[in-house]
Amino acid sequence: MNFDAAREIMVDSQIRPNDVTDAPIVSAFLRTPREVFVPNSRKSVAYSELEIATSPERSLWIPRDTAKLVKLAAIKSSDIVLVIGAGAGYEAALISHLSETVIALEETTALVDAMAARFAALGLDRAVAVDGKIAAGLPDQAPFDAIYVCGMVEYVPDAWTDQLAEGGRLVAVVMDREGLGRGTVFTKSGDTVAARDAFDACPPKFAQFDFKQSFVF
Repeated sequence: MNFDAAREIMVDSQIRPNDVTDAPIVSAFLRTPREVFVPNSRKSVAYSELEIATSPERSLWIPRDTAKLVKLAAIKSSDIVLVIGAGAGYEAALISHLSETVIALEETTALVDAMAARFAALGLDRAVAVDGKIAAGLPDQAPFDAIYVCGMVEYVPDAWTDQLAEGGRLVAVVMDREGLGRGTVFTKSGDTVAARDAFDACPPKFAQFDFKQSFVF
């Protein structure tokens, strides 16, 4: 299979038509081999309009949703970025072409080691994989200019927004009470964090960030 050709088709058919035409973002998608980040059995559909499970509770989103959330983050070349729940590391690899440094946070040594090996094989020296509890973020290395969340959530923990720099942006797909997801950017200004939603999406969830169900008698 010609993965280079498939990558160009993905960009031309799934990303540019969905209002993601920024040259740096398009270039990042063209430079990042998505097939490296999926299981061997799924490489043939790596560039299809599909969500692809990469490990338990971790998935690659459809390219359209990833591209629109990356655009919403408005990442600059001087930014330090945290990727929460980085999974196989695809989003962190993309962001490494847009930022000064990207830190990919995961909870298991196996995922972190696999990401580090992929980053090294691709020569991504601006991407670093670290382990820790994703609910806590990475406070010892904060503040971050941008935080990218790799799973849909029902709420955004204060621990994450507390780690934003002044003017920093956190982007996530947030599910509302009706079960609909919205790509949302949270921007920090002083002691205030303002939210703005931008597009509809329904990618795989991070179930640990569901609202707790209350008992009704």
